[in-house]
Amino acid sequence: MTTRPNRGDAAYKFSPYHCPVMQLSPPEILIGAMAGVMRQTENIKLDRQPNHGDGGLNQWHMHVEGTLSEMALAKFLGVFWNGKGSFRDLDVGGLVDVRSTAWDSGSLIAHDEDENERQLWLLTGIYGTYKVRGWIYAREAKNKELYWEEKQKGRPAYCVPQSHLNPPVATAALVLPNQ
Repeated sequence: MTTRPNRGDAAYKFSPYHCPVMQLSPPEILIGAMAGVMRQTENIKLDRQPNHGDGGLNQWHMHVEGTLSEMALAKFLGVFWNGKGSFRDLDVGGLVDVRSTAWDSGSLIAHDEDENERQLWLLTGIYGTYKVRGWIYAREAKNKELYWEEKQKGRPAYCVPQSHLNPPVATAALVLPNQ
């Protein structure tokens, strides 16, 4: 069984209670929300169904919060956020994917189809205020011994606790290409 050190261990100098907080301005919230609306409108037009067994009743909310959290991470990393983006492309700057939850203690959710080499970043928050919790490579998140759960009936996933994520402050530069 594979284990990772918790952030409280000597290997980490990061506390989940002292993570960066990104506050979007009202104009940023409006721009991000419109990108989420555009995504859901495209899904309706192309008759795309929700992934991973989601019933689909909160798709507008999920897309708006998703785009806002992407914008917040781009702001944190200092990289370009391309708005609506293209279906299944990387979420931020062509570099990383974002997972978000309104739950302050929420886990990062990963799925089998996540590309192994992608960095998955977790942000917690809602309505334009987000805490950057950390990141993990998808290949590390897809560990059935450690992370496989079915938190909602019919929606199994890899649920990575925040204590198993790489801290965001010391690693933000890792996502930027060598210049």
